[in-house]
Amino acid sequence: MADKDIVDNRRNILDTALDLFYAKGYEAVGVQEIATKAGVTKPTLYYYFKSKYGLLENVLEDTIEGFMEALMKAVDEGKGLVYSLETVAKVYIEYIMASRKNMKAFHMFLSMEYSPPDSESHKAIEKYVKDIFVLFLNLFTANAKELGNMNGRQEQFAMGYMGILNYYLLVNKERCDENEIHSLVHQFMHGIFS
Repeated sequence: MADKDIVDNRRNILDTALDLFYAKGYEAVGVQEIATKAGVTKPTLYYYFKSKYGLLENVLEDTIEGFMEALMKAVDEGKGLVYSLETVAKVYIEYIMASRKNMKAFHMFLSMEYSPPDSESHKAIEKYVKDIFVLFLNLFTANAKELGNMNGRQEQFAMGYMGILNYYLLVNKERCDENEIHSLVHQFMHGIFS
């Protein structure tokens, strides 16, 4: 098998798995269904990914890693809380809205956050959920002096901000402009200072 065929097969299986996990949920999709829809045999799928869980890990790496890298770059700006929140919101929202694939991965990821804690899907995303949360927590902790009333509520602020961004993406299907991002951050900051 040529290298191009290997890459094409692997990409095809990843894309098919993402589509099915998005449409039906990880637990509801079987390996045979993925293989059939991808036009490969089960042994081929197992050759590339070893297991259904291994396939899920690869789907997450393929779709979430770039998002994590973009977020880390945005958080490292260090130009004050409001600027950082706007920069992070812009990257968060624009990255996910940039393609249908990213949007599917986002919805799949969110649904897995609500799966039972001992399920395979929840275990697969746990690392990413923690990494994203720590990123936001560090943002608020680093800017604690700007918020005189933080009083150790950095975790609450981090959860609240993540929630606002996630909910915005769930209800907004169009592109987001600078004014909307500014308004979103302003409303969040108003809640902190009230």
